[in-house]
Amino acid sequence: MKFLVTYQMPHAGLDDWQKIPEAERKTQEAHMQSEWESWMAQHKESITETAGIGKPKRITSEGIEDSRNDIMMYSFVEAESLEAAADIFRSHPHFGIPGGWIEVMSVNKNIG
Repeated sequence: MKFLVTYQMPHAGLDDWQKIPEAERKTQEAHMQSEWESWMAQHKESITETAGIGKPKRITSEGIEDSRNDIMMYSFVEAESLEAAADIFRSHPHFGIPGGWIEVMSVNKNIG
């Protein structure tokens, strides 16, 4: 079965992150990147795609406007069940981000 995974943090936390001096922030980013790469290598058989998310646009019947949400990245994962997919992320390095969380949901292909 296929599942969508979203990596999230409060966008206020991202604002705070940007206030950290650049040299310190870059060091922390490099450390987190190393942890992510290691985790991804360990789970490469389950993870089929991962990418970062850009700034969203909100579209309503009133028009289109800039928006913000808490999603930073997404992945697609193959697993036997929702519980099995969620369990893959139990010790993910994303939890090193203050206030960060991960959501896993099934992908239903037969809509529409």
